[in-house]
Amino acid sequence: MELPRNPTRSVRIGSITIGEGRPIAVQSMTATHTQDVDATVEQANALHAAGAGLVRIAVDSQKDAVALAEIRRRTTANLSVDLQENYRLAAVVAPHVDEVRYNPGHLYHHEREKPWQEKVKFLAGVAGEHDCAMRVGVNCGSVDPAQLEKYGEHDSIGPMLASAWEHCELLDQLGFTRYNVSLKDSDPQKVIEVNKRFAAQRPDVPLHLGVTEAGLPPDGIIKTRIAFEQLISRGIGDTIRVSLTVPNARKPEEIAAGRQILADIAAGRVRSFVDFGLDTLNIISCPSCSRVENEAFIELAQQVKEMTAYAKDYAITIAVMGCRVNGPGETDDADLGLWCGPNHVNLKKGSLELGSFAYHEILPRLRAELDQLIAQREPVKT
Repeated sequence: MELPRNPTRSVRIGSITIGEGRPIAVQSMTATHTQDVDATVEQANALHAAGAGLVRIAVDSQKDAVALAEIRRRTTANLSVDLQENYRLAAVVAPHVDEVRYNPGHLYHHEREKPWQEKVKFLAGVAGEHDCAMRVGVNCGSVDPAQLEKYGEHDSIGPMLASAWEHCELLDQLGFTRYNVSLKDSDPQKVIEVNKRFAAQRPDVPLHLGVTEAGLPPDGIIKTRIAFEQLISRGIGDTIRVSLTVPNARKPEEIAAGRQILADIAAGRVRSFVDFGLDTLNIISCPSCSRVENEAFIELAQQVKEMTAYAKDYAITIAVMGCRVNGPGETDDADLGLWCGPNHVNLKKGSLELGSFAYHEILPRLRAELDQLIAQREPVKT
């Protein structure tokens, strides 16, 4: 499936370029102590070998910066430095990385008397001098305090957006446009909303997508997947990270999960209802997982795709979901929806329940309902 992409500008980060329709890059972050050079190099190389387009490393002290220089000498991975509170460390680490990531909220923790605009100007100057891209990383848990004062206590999205937009505006004014933005929350729905609203106003800026504190797999992957499905299907997102709570030796699983999610979205294998914006037949089905109660679901999804091929010229969406957890709600917005139980398949027309059918009975009933829809609509093609 050819997915739409927002018309973002291109941003080079080391040997990769994101934006402007290029493949979505999968990245991760080391979980080792940066001063443990051997462990950090081992993890960076493992992530790189797994397909990471970018590996982020945290630096919060001069000792971390010294370690980073040695790490750079021992890995060919594209490196992003995650500046914590001391923004001035950028000058020390920029020669050794491909991207400088800063958090607007953290700029207030150091040299409090200095305007944040001066600090951003310093960062842009350092990045430009050392051929680095930048990421403006806005997190729900560390938002610009000046922006927090302007919004109600229950509005967490407003301050994030305001902060991101004003930092983009300043960077543009400074003539530094080699940047991308991330807006993250631990709530997938907030991640979806904040990124949709940002992209509507700044479709030119490449976005890095992620759900913070996603948690243990498989639930952490599922939470992240839902956010990515809704955003990437709308053309939003140029690089992604799946943040999982796993032992250090298993960190490459983040890369594998990200690549699998991208492949599934492109193939229409999704957990949530996704409107891919197609003007032809749209078959979506969730990826198989431990929640599937009957493996016949997998074969059924393929049978549905084959059986409905005759309706390819009609703008109809059919969703096939594999379990009772996602199925009931996630099929509501499809024209026809199937969600599979242990022994029966539940059929829906929009949010209307049509009944429960044995696996060997469902295809004829689905075809009858599809024929009714076709009779009421004109084909898109002639």
